[in-house]
Amino acid sequence: MEPDIRYARNGDVAIAYQVVGSGDRDLVLVPDFMSNLVYHWESTYWREFYERLARSFRLILFDKRGTGLSDRGSHFPVLETRMEDMRAVLDAVGSDHAVVFGSYEGNLMAALYAATYPERTDALVLFQFPPQGGVESHTLTQEELARLRLSWGTQQFSDEMLATICPTLLRSEADRLWFANSLRVGATPEVAYELNKAYSESDLREVLAAIRVPTLVLARGQQGAEDTRTAAGLIPYARLVDIAGSDWWGIFLSAEIVDEVEAFVATLGAGHELDSVLATILFTDLVGSTAKAAELGDRRWRELLAEHHARTRRELLRYRGVELDTAGDGFFARFDGPARAIRCACAIRDSVAELGLELRAGVHTGECEVIDDKVTGIAVSIGARVAAQAGRGEVLVSQTVKDLVAGSGLSFVDHGSAELKGVPGEWRLYAVLDA
Repeated sequence: MEPDIRYARNGDVAIAYQVVGSGDRDLVLVPDFMSNLVYHWESTYWREFYERLARSFRLILFDKRGTGLSDRGSHFPVLETRMEDMRAVLDAVGSDHAVVFGSYEGNLMAALYAATYPERTDALVLFQFPPQGGVESHTLTQEELARLRLSWGTQQFSDEMLATICPTLLRSEADRLWFANSLRVGATPEVAYELNKAYSESDLREVLAAIRVPTLVLARGQQGAEDTRTAAGLIPYARLVDIAGSDWWGIFLSAEIVDEVEAFVATLGAGHELDSVLATILFTDLVGSTAKAAELGDRRWRELLAEHHARTRRELLRYRGVELDTAGDGFFARFDGPARAIRCACAIRDSVAELGLELRAGVHTGECEVIDDKVTGIAVSIGARVAAQAGRGEVLVSQTVKDLVAGSGLSFVDHGSAELKGVPGEWRLYAVLDA
């Protein structure tokens, strides 16, 4: 009998989860585009896969926000929100560190979590991982997305999917019916459309170098294998293993996957040294502050600057930013999610505009060195240089940031390429239009 369903809370949203087994080490399985904790247990494939993992680990399962048994919330969840949902589940079960195991679209969240929270990640396992959602072999065109929205859950559409991603299941009438039902109970047509669209717009290639935990990458078959190998090459010291079989989908079809995970985890030591982390950096700066100070006089300027600081800190608290430094009329802050950093920057800009002040800001996500709870390194320098490129009232972001907030509702306009002082190469920047 499958374990009881429980719910973890992330704000007002309930995330369904289960805990199976009692191993010494926790393993959290990040699902594909969608899942359903009740229906998956009715499948012999999934039940055997879960039970095998549960023999070696305390297995933690959950349905991502908007799928299966979990709440959707008021907005489509971006990667960082779903990452926070998983952290809420781990907190609810008392897990302060775990092996994070992702597959397919779930790899995006698994990889981002491992890079952002290395102190809570014992190891990372990725199965079938194209790090760029827009690769031709795995992404639906706009026409195909539109058809998905209209045809999701029909037997014909389900069969067409299986013919492409998992022909093995197409051979059995029972498997065909099961797969179609798994789509229906996993996600609504609208959620399926949004998940696939966001996946198409996501690109994690620039952040994979920030993964510093032991990583196992598993590839099977020819379809997408090259993309998965590309991902393995971008992650420092990742171990790549080819799995027998030809189906791209169906992680449960290869019994040796669990063997590989068990063997890999058995090689892990007690822990790994935390010397870097993936972080989102925000720099803000007032435009024309010297002229404004001369106009107002020292006393009034000090009062106005104090109010600017108070409003900035209020928004940092609201969006969970961490103030790292203040230099004159500018702020340097760190976030664990780029969408929150962008919204915080826009909120600060709008708030201080009420004081008659004009602000510019820059946002970048990258690997940062951790020294005495402070972050430093090239990513910090890039964040500062991005801010320096912004004009009055502008919030600029790097290409990396834009690629990480797909599906957030944030809109951008291309600001062109720029050479950032002291940083090699040209950098594509984008101005935030709507936060």
